[in-house]
Amino acid sequence: MKHLCYSKIILTFFLFIATAYGSINDKSAIVYLGKEISYPMVGIHDYIIVDPAKTNVYTHGFEVYNNKIYAKVNIDSSTTPQKLLAGLMKLSKSGYKNFFFDVQKPISKKNLTLFLNKFRSTKTFQDAHVVIHLDDLELLASVSRYIDTLLVYNASEDPKLQSSIKFYKNLSDDIIDVETLESNNIEKLKNLGFIPYITTPSMESYGKSSKNAIKREILTLVDESIEDRKELSASRYGALPLEYNGYIQKLYDIHNSLPDPEHMNQYAGVVIWLSIAYKDSAKLVTWIKEIQSQNIPVVFAYDFGFDSSNTFLQQLGISAIDGKADATKTIVHRDKMMDYEIKVPINKNRFYINPPAASKALLTYKDNYGLTSTPAAITPWGGYALGDSFFIELDGENLWSINPFIFFKEALRLKDLPVPDTTTENGSRLFFTHMDGDGILNGVEFDPEFISGDIIYKEILTKYKFPHSVSLIGAEIMPDGIYPKESKRLLQISRKIYALDNVEPATHTFTHPFFWGKIKDDQLDEKYRLQPPGYTFSTAYETLGMLDFIQDKLLGKNSDKKAKLVFWSGDCNPRTDALTYLAKHHILNINGGDTTINNANPWLTRVAPLGLERDGYYQIYTGAENENVFTKDWMGPYWGFKKVVQTFELTNSPKRLKPINVYYHFYSASKKASLNAVRYVFDWVLKQKDIMPIYTSEYIPKAMDFWTVSVAYEDGVWLYDGMRDLKTLRVEKKDASVALHDSETILGVNRFEGHTYIALDPHTKHSFKLNGQTMDNSAYLINSNGEVTEYINNQNSKRYKFSANVPLEVKLHIPENCLVNAIPKSSIQKLNSKEMTLKYKSNKKATIDVRCQ
Repeated sequence: MKHLCYSKIILTFFLFIATAYGSINDKSAIVYLGKEISYPMVGIHDYIIVDPAKTNVYTHGFEVYNNKIYAKVNIDSSTTPQKLLAGLMKLSKSGYKNFFFDVQKPISKKNLTLFLNKFRSTKTFQDAHVVIHLDDLELLASVSRYIDTLLVYNASEDPKLQSSIKFYKNLSDDIIDVETLESNNIEKLKNLGFIPYITTPSMESYGKSSKNAIKREILTLVDESIEDRKELSASRYGALPLEYNGYIQKLYDIHNSLPDPEHMNQYAGVVIWLSIAYKDSAKLVTWIKEIQSQNIPVVFAYDFGFDSSNTFLQQLGISAIDGKADATKTIVHRDKMMDYEIKVPINKNRFYINPPAASKALLTYKDNYGLTSTPAAITPWGGYALGDSFFIELDGENLWSINPFIFFKEALRLKDLPVPDTTTENGSRLFFTHMDGDGILNGVEFDPEFISGDIIYKEILTKYKFPHSVSLIGAEIMPDGIYPKESKRLLQISRKIYALDNVEPATHTFTHPFFWGKIKDDQLDEKYRLQPPGYTFSTAYETLGMLDFIQDKLLGKNSDKKAKLVFWSGDCNPRTDALTYLAKHHILNINGGDTTINNANPWLTRVAPLGLERDGYYQIYTGAENENVFTKDWMGPYWGFKKVVQTFELTNSPKRLKPINVYYHFYSASKKASLNAVRYVFDWVLKQKDIMPIYTSEYIPKAMDFWTVSVAYEDGVWLYDGMRDLKTLRVEKKDASVALHDSETILGVNRFEGHTYIALDPHTKHSFKLNGQTMDNSAYLINSNGEVTEYINNQNSKRYKFSANVPLEVKLHIPENCLVNAIPKSSIQKLNSKEMTLKYKSNKKATIDVRCQ
């Protein structure tokens, strides 16, 4: 067998979690040979075996879980060693590190040995982990030195396999048993020594293993023939409440077809959000009944989405009648989740409906004839909220009349779980700022000698020392752009900006496409973009081409900074082709979303979700809108950007929905009022307590992690995997406690209003318990303005290594029996009622040791 090397620290960590929590950390496996893999479903497993022909290697989930993904490779007598190696080399170049060799009969010992010997002697594969299925035990023993893990099929039905377990254990500690027959023998197979996996013969659904993921995905049926998914109410308004509860909206366009009911077992529930009735009501209702038979909750949002006649409603247990024209109604029951942002009015609709038996009515009318109607209810199969009982349009605003956080949670039977939280890290609210490149050449009205780029450099970037992410528009600054005579000056100020230590580079594209949906066959008409002479449009040049230009001409090839960010332009609505190109070239992206909530319009529908998914790729939305929106498309008032502070406050309380994201343009420096507004906003940021300044490039991967984190729960123990960049879990209780003595990778907790934020160490995998016991006698991190790059947790001592983007500040909970030593020594060190604060004047890095008796 091939021997794997682990560092002592990593080995100790995995031994700890394996012994601390029993079955939740038993090794598990999944073999998923279908398309569109769900990483929240598979990521929790130790072995993830996939069909490489059906797996997209450019997605975020593949990147996060790559170290435990195995490409299934069939081996038989028809395949030569040379051909096999060539195929494996191709898989390796595409991103695969590990392989599952499914050896079919007949195959000669000579050919298999020759292949495995060449495979292991090839430098590319020397660190590869190999799983093998091989029925010939004699041949298996002869090649065992080349492999790491064994896989068998249907051991529960094969006494010979069960009796051979000692033989297999002599060859490998891990033996995966894939059961494709009717079986429910997980515990029996575990007791025999196998890692069990029970699935269907096709292996195209998500089966069961020693531990299993909580389903986090909510399939949402929409019709994209009406408008693009970014503009659909389901996306704009429905995703955020699900995300806040820890769940993921998966939009499905039913314009051409309904989802295959046989491939639905990854979903926690289904939301039907259709503004017009589906073309075939009978077919949709039949599909709904099939989903309900699988015990998948179904929720109707605003409308049923099919012909609301008794013919169809009765199949769901709903009764419907027409009320009398002269009837008058009163509300006789109103659940506490109603009247969330606006009081539900008396509905004058003559269409009366009532839910099935054993339902929980949320809103009930009764008329003067004694007839009742319940337009919102939690039903045995899910729930519905129709028309005004869902949300109400008033003066161009959409207001929730039902509490969507509670409604979706109850109707979909969503499990309470510690939520992967993108707003906070190490107990501090995240803060980042990014600037679009528009207007760098704009003249400065209050000082005509300068252009906006000069003022941004002088008055913002050099004075506010926290991280800034700054983008440029190629056609505005380059010699072959639209201002060739000004190019020299623009390139000079661009280099000065990027030379600052606190600035990271980005592109706002070359020609600033106004409407990304107008791109067809990678061509965009000139009227939908800037028009530099002689330019032929291409997505490649707009994105990677501009990043290469910034890297080579503005940063220098030897610069430690790397240009890897695209800030979307125009309508900020890239389609799949553009997102695919960026993913294939490992380019991060942000912009879009339109979060504009403010005191005058404090509505939840003005808060955007994290982003938007298209075919497995993610567009990341900003945390707040830019000054162009707050100044009414730059028509004034030019001080309007000050209102974004209201956005930051309203997305912090009563629910922290967003990080602080100051997003603006170069042209804000062209007017005194708009420049002062930017200063006002940054000055407000500086006054905030408990924030962590980061670069935009640090925020984007955290947001992407949310969609791929995998969660399991058993016997009071939580297990999270895929927390690569995202380092916070939120519990919706102010007094939630973590059993720190059993939770090796938990840095600490911070409590804010009605929430508890749990800070995680640099590992991607975390196992812990929540309990009601006091944490008062334990040392832990409360908050910091920098990340923890290393955490060593021994029984009576803890070591934290911090790295911040600004002078470091740390707050720790320190019991009386503990001592703290910081290297270097902090400028300020205060202890107040077991809370120790350490502040540095200039140091951004420190190592802090806590030793307790």
